[in-house]
Formats: sequence, structure tokens, C-alpha cells
Amino acid sequence: MIQAVKGGNVKMLPGLFQRRMKLNEDYLMELDPGCLLQNFYIEAGIIPPGGQIIPDPANAKMHWGWEAPSCQLRGHFLGHWLSAAATLCDGGNKPELKTRIDFIVDELAKCQKLNGGEWVGSIPEKYFAFMKPGNYIWSPQYTMHKTIMGLKDVYERLGSETAIQILDKLADWYVRWVKENEEEDPEVVFRGEQAGMLEVWADLYALTQKEKYLYLIKAYEGNALFERLDKGGDTLSDDHANASIPLAHGAARMAEITGDEKWIKRLEAFWKTAVTERGMFATTGSNAGEFWIPPHSHGRYMGNENQEFCTVYNMVRAAEYLYRRTLKKEYADYIERAIYNGFLAQQNKDTGMPTYFLPMLPGSKKRWGSKTRDFWCCFGTMVQAQTIYPELVWYTDGKDVTVSQYFPSEAEMDLEYGKVQVRQAVHMKNYDNQVLFDEHSGGRVSRWSIRFTVKSEGKGEWALRLRVPAWIAGEPVVSVNGKEIKAKIEEGYIVLARNWGEEEVVDVFFPSEVRFEKLDGAEELVCFVDGPVVLAGLTDTDKGIKGKPEEILLPEQSHTYGAFVWTQNVYLTRKQKENFRLVPLYEVTNEAYTVYFTSER
Repeated sequence: MIQAVKGGNVKMLPGLFQRRMKLNEDYLMELDPGCLLQNFYIEAGIIPPGGQIIPDPANAKMHWGWEAPSCQLRGHFLGHWLSAAATLCDGGNKPELKTRIDFIVDELAKCQKLNGGEWVGSIPEKYFAFMKPGNYIWSPQYTMHKTIMGLKDVYERLGSETAIQILDKLADWYVRWVKENEEEDPEVVFRGEQAGMLEVWADLYALTQKEKYLYLIKAYEGNALFERLDKGGDTLSDDHANASIPLAHGAARMAEITGDEKWIKRLEAFWKTAVTERGMFATTGSNAGEFWIPPHSHGRYMGNENQEFCTVYNMVRAAEYLYRRTLKKEYADYIERAIYNGFLAQQNKDTGMPTYFLPMLPGSKKRWGSKTRDFWCCFGTMVQAQTIYPELVWYTDGKDVTVSQYFPSEAEMDLEYGKVQVRQAVHMKNYDNQVLFDEHSGGRVSRWSIRFTVKSEGKGEWALRLRVPAWIAGEPVVSVNGKEIKAKIEEGYIVLARNWGEEEVVDVFFPSEVRFEKLDGAEELVCFVDGPVVLAGLTDTDKGIKGKPEEILLPEQSHTYGAFVWTQNVYLTRKQKENFRLVPLYEVTNEAYTVYFTSER
């Protein structure tokens, strides 16, 4: 099993992903810690500053939407904020952000004390009593899971003893609650959207080895979805997508901790029914109105509520578990597609705000959230998503180095043979620090022309393994230290095994092309996909399309010194009744767009 290189061992380099991460970090820093804590304060009997009399709610220093004190899901966002902030602090020297984390954790400890020493929720304990049959309450376990997750990440990544002490006391509350319901209503633990709880209890057991977490694992592991997965067949259609995906994370973590084949089979069965046998939109989404679309019928479910962002983030996490376990490139290919057409496409490139859904109807528009008045669930997963790019690139088993994603970055790791530094960046010719055009792709700059710089201090042979993307249009071109070589490809990876020197250079070019992808359940509809990037037509209707991509697309190329590689996947259609512009879906902000077009060929 391979492991991701994380934390301060990876640094993102200038480019698209670094910019999006910076947008997200700025947003995390912009949010006031007191507002993030407002619902925890209220539950503990502390009146937030200015929170008792609010003459002007629109301008009050409070968070609204799903964080409003009247919302049953209030407080969920703080846990996501803690997880995202801890990830950033784990990856670099960010003292101001770390100070805010410490302040928030200390304040949560104060709230826990005021609540009697165990409970540290942003919602009342009695919400758990409402989860009896016949009562309605909006997902109290979901809300509490986020707080537990955030504190766990602060402890795991930053070593906060206060965070783990809070969790230790809160776990006592959960143990008592489970025991109180063992005879009267043992199924209560599976209500209130509890899908993430198994994973976090497993995490805490792995971190502490305390028996109380084993007890909670046993209480939460008997979910009905697992029973259905054991039986086989389609277990997900019309089920709530985001309430089921975190169960795959729990199965994955249990597989890692116990090694029990049962959990591995459940994780693989989940992926089979969620992806392999279901199909998806070209963007990787497979839900409508938050529910799983039945297999291969996506054409019947195009609407304004496709691809909830939480599902994209959580499916990437499930894929990453499988990737580390198997090293199968199909999971890395999926992650790549989801990142370009979910992580990036559902984050506003100017403000950093998320969109809850990614509509697939012709003439759709993305609906962006506001900074303090919405706080849908997708706010939380978005702030986390934009912190994990560094952790999806470089992997190692201690012997070799595997490159899963092609994001400009550099990593440092210790292999059996000594310390190794590896760096990747888009490779373009430079003259007086101005960008010129690469010789590949007919003179166009290509983001898939990549240079790796390798520095190895130790002696001994090890392999640099480069994923060959599923979308490649031809053979990869590889050179080592300026000399082109015949690439050795094994199981979808270029394998470069050698005694690496103090500094060596590997250049790789992956040829790409624009191609059509048909829509499951409506095969007359096609979308344009450029490498892993879904293109959107800037048009408010399905104008139809006639011809093959190579015949009807004219690249829109700006031959200037300032041309930037990440904005080069832009085209104009030609030979159509009415021509239009195609841009990466992740570049669409406020324009009307259309992803699928009726093919007339």
C-alpha cells in the first residue's frame, strides 16, 4: 500500500491550483473566529458580542443561512473550517492561521466546560432525543460529525492536546448515549445522517488506541447499506448520495485498521455500484436533487440540481482510498476528472465561493454562494477541497515515487536510498522571462508538456512512476537529460528506474485532443472534452452540433508573450448554423453555458 506525501513535504508551485488554494485561504482568514463560534457560544450560554439585540441583521457581525441560530444544522461549518485550516498549517508556516485555530479550540474547551464537561455541540443535546421514530430533526449527527472531524484533524495534523481532550470527553457522552438506547432503540445510531461517524471513530481509535472508540465503532458499523452491498446489485439508486458516500470512507478506514477482507469488499462493491455500473456525467457527477441517478439514465435527469459539490469531494476521497490500496490508475483518472470539473468548476475563480449544484440543462447558470449568508453544506466541503491538491500528487511506498496528478508542485521524501526531491512544472521555452510557445501541438502551448527535476542524495536504483492519463491521444514522448527514450510502460505508468544523480531532468509530453463523449440515457447528446477538461459552450441553448471535433473547432490562441498556459483550452466552433465559443467549464463564472449538445452527424 502506498502513502501520499503530505504536509510540509509538498509545496505547490505557481499556476492554476496554487491560485485557487490562495483564494480559499484568503476566505478562511476573512471569516471572523467569533462568528464561526457563534452557535457554540449560544449553546453554552455565552452571548456573542453584539448578538443579543440586532437592529440591523443584514449588517450584523453574525453568520446566516445554514449557520443562523435558528437553523437546525447550525455550527456544521466550523468543523470544516478547522479541517481546512489544519491542513494548510500542516503544509506550511502560517502562524496567523495557526493562532486562530488555537483560539477556536480553546474557546470550544470553555464551551464544553460550561455545558457540563462533555457536550461541545453547536446544537442542543436534546436534538438526539428527537431522532425517535415519528419525529423530524435535520441531521444532528451530520452536524456533530463535522465538529468531531475538525478537532480530530487539528490533533492529528498539529498535535493539539486540547483538541484531543475535548474529543475524549465528548466520546464519553456518545458512549453513554449509545448504551442508553441499546435496548429501547439500538437503531437510533443510524439516524440523523450519521454516515461519517464510523470513519471518525476509527480514526480516533487508530490515534489513541482507547477502548471507548472501539465500542463506538461496533455501535456504528452495522449500517443497512453495508448489508445491501454484501448482497450485491444496485444498492444506491434514488438513495441520498451524500448520506451514503461517507460510509465508503468508513469501510475504507476499517479495512486499513483491521485488514478484514469484509471491509475491502464493501469498499470495492460501493465503487462498483456508484461508478463502474452506474455511469456519470462527463464531469463525474451522478446525482440529481441530491439523489443517485439510476444506472445509465443520466439523460433523463438533466436539471438545475445536478452534481452536488459535497458528492464530488466525498467521491474523490473514496477514490483516493482505493488508489492508495491498489495503485490502479483508474482511480487517479477519476480524481483528475473530478478536480477539473468539480473542485475547480464549482469554485468561483474570482471570489472563491462555491456553487451547491452544477446544472446540466442547456443555458444554465451557476448560482454562487455569498461569504456569510448561505453556508450550505458545500461551503464546508469546498474549503476542504481547495486544501488537498498537494496531497493528491506524490505517492511513495518507501522505495519508489509515483506521480498521480500533474499539478505544478515539488516534494521531498526519504526513500530507502536516502533523501529525494522531485519537482514538476509545465515546461515551456523561456526568453528574458517571457513565455514563448512550445514546439508540441503545432506551436500551441500545452499544459501537458511537463518537466520533472529529480535530485537524489542517496545511491541505489529507484523508479519514478508517471501515470499515463486515460485521455492520452497517442504515445507519450519522454526524454531524460535531453535525450529522447522509448518509455517503458507498465500497468498504465511510465516507469523510469535508474540510479538518479544529484540533479536530472525528465521531460514528458502527453498528446491530447478534443473528443465527444455521449451522455448515458440520451446518446444523441454529446459534450466536448479536452484531455480531462469538460468544455462548456457559451450559449443559452442547445444549438446542435454537426461534424467531428477536429473538423469544426478552431483554437482561440493569443500569440502574445503574456499568454498563460492554463487559459489555452478555448475554441470557436465553425461550419455550424450558429457558431459559439467553448471554454473550460471551470472558467465559466456568470455566463450562461451549455455542456451537452444534440449531435447531428
